Parts: sequence; structure tokens; C-alpha cells
Amino acid sequence: MATVTKKYKQASAKVDSEKSYDLAEALKLVKEVAFAKFDESVELHARLGVDPRQANQMVRGVATLPHGTGKTVRVLVMTTPDKEEAAKEAGADYVGLDEYVQKIQGGWTDVDVIICSPDVMAKVGRLGRILGPRGLMPNPKSGTVTPDVAKAVTEVKAGKIDFKVDKTGIIHVSIGKASFTPEQLVDNATEMLQTLQRLKPTGTKGIYFKSIYVASTMGPGVRVDKSSVQGI
Repeated sequence: MATVTKKYKQASAKVDSEKSYDLAEALKLVKEVAFAKFDESVELHARLGVDPRQANQMVRGVATLPHGTGKTVRVLVMTTPDKEEAAKEAGADYVGLDEYVQKIQGGWTDVDVIICSPDVMAKVGRLGRILGPRGLMPNPKSGTVTPDVAKAVTEVKAGKIDFKVDKTGIIHVSIGKASFTPEQLVDNATEMLQTLQRLKPTGTKGIYFKSIYVASTMGPGVRVDKSSVQGI
């Protein structure tokens, strides 16, 4: 069993585990109890009333957070030579095709997002066994397979994230950093939750948002009162 540190105990003591907090209050509290020496990520965890084993209840999509995630996102664009310059100008960290196919086949996956144009999917598709388990495989549904690779790079760098419900029905996403203002975190969390609401599968029954928690990387979870979130 993992040892609970003194700092974590002190942080947990400030959070009422029996209470559901207003979204703004919850995020302010998350900032207050973030105790690590680094700038912790702020995460949102939403348990949904879906059965991911059913194809018509899979929740997957993209959201563009108004204030970004605060993370430096390393982007690889795999495309044809005529689109490489535009991708570089848009801010892609790595651009190419055959050389990166070879590097990935050799085990290199030191990127956060891979974007490719549809005309190179025949080559990129062969990398599925390597990229798939790492969540790096380009997918049209997440906007990472697109003819306009430059636009996709710009969106990812600006704070566009893709997400997918896990096998237990929970969405886990980063919505910023502890150094963000409470208002920035509220904006990002609200956008994420409203996006999930829009993606609610028609086949679901009963309560959709079963629980919502926010937490910093090292800190305790704070339960959010869903009635305090606009649009859900």
C-alpha cells in the first residue's frame, strides 16, 4: 500500500469528502491544496452513466479549452512534401514521413500528438500496433487525420484535446495548471463538461453525470456539484 505523506494528509484535511462543491469553489480549493514544488496539472474526472462496451454508448470527442492546458504539446506531422512547410509554420515540432515511419518502427514515440493527411494513412496505418496502445494513432474523429494539417497543428497548440471514456465509464482530462487563475480553470472545466453533455449518447438511460471530481496531480479530489455547471 502506498504511504500517505504528511503534506497529502494536511491537504485532505481541508477538503470535506462528504460535500459537493460549487465548481468555482472546488477549483479554488484545488489550487489552495496543491502542495507540490512543481506546477501541478489540474485534472477533471467525470464518471458517466454509460456502458463503453456498447458501441452506441461510447463517448469520444475533442474539446478546445479557452485557455489551453498549460502544457507544451509536442506535435509530429506526417504528410506529403507539399504540406510540410505549412505544418512547420503552424508550429509543428517534427515534420516528415518516411524517416518518422522508420523511427517509430524502431521504438521512437517521443511526441504527444501525431497528425497526418489522409493520403499517407496507408503508411501510418502500419504503425497501429505501436501507436495505438500509446494513444498516438491519428484518427479522423479526433481531427488528427485531415487534409488541412496546418489548421490541426494550430488547434492542438491552442489547447485542443481529444478524450475517450475508459472501460469503467470515466473521462479523465487535464484542464489546466495550478498556476492558472480560478476563472481560467472554471472556463476550461465548463467547456469540457458542456462538450461531454453534447456528446451524450441517445442510448443512455438514467443519470448521465454520475459524479464529477477535480484534483491537482498530487492533491486530493474535490467533488463538484453538477447543478453549479452551466449547460449540463
